[in-house]
Amino acid sequence: MKIQLVSYTHNPELTCIAAGKVCYSPDGFEEIQKRVARGDHGAFLENIIKMGHLSVIEHASFCFMLEGISRACSHQLVRHRLASYSQKSQRYVNENQFEYIIPPAIAADPELAGAFTRFMEQTQEFYAMLLRHDIPQEDARFVLPNAAETKIFVSMNGRELLHFFEKRLCDRAQWEIREAAEQMLVLVKEVAPHMFKTAGPGCVNGACPEGKLTCGKSAQMREKYKPHTTRVADGI
Repeated sequence: MKIQLVSYTHNPELTCIAAGKVCYSPDGFEEIQKRVARGDHGAFLENIIKMGHLSVIEHASFCFMLEGISRACSHQLVRHRLASYSQKSQRYVNENQFEYIIPPAIAADPELAGAFTRFMEQTQEFYAMLLRHDIPQEDARFVLPNAAETKIFVSMNGRELLHFFEKRLCDRAQWEIREAAEQMLVLVKEVAPHMFKTAGPGCVNGACPEGKLTCGKSAQMREKYKPHTTRVADGI
């Protein structure tokens, strides 16, 4: 899995702080901008987020490139509707000898891993046979598995990212999208540390929202994701 933060709003936190100041100041925007540029208003942004005034951080956008993930992972990712996606098309891209993702639980068992690999190879052969028989790629793709590797360009604003992290950093989230979320959190904390200071699964900032399905690890999760000044350097 390879994840890059390709681009983001210039000075994302200053942009959101200025937007927040508009709500609470009688001054014109030029004066607000000057004040924001002169001082450290990180605490203001953190307080805005704590208050739940999250429309302010919708003004910052972050664009990611995700490569080496499975279609199973991307199917979960695109369920976050307040985002924009551009994904490698199995209709237009020839998937002959497609790459695939082996889940760790299967890879840990040599016998199962071997059977999994053989199944993928058989699928590759059948896909190639369909193309040789002049079956259109858009129809041949019907045999491609969820394990097939894909790449996808993703854009989210700050508010949607907080929601994404709340859902996908949960210990109950599927392992692959959780790994993607962890890498994405590291990247955005480097450029917007105040905005994502308290980012984490739902149990970090309140009670576990999973009810009877809880993993029972709320204390460990809070310890992992609670704010620390060295947290970014440590990985999260």
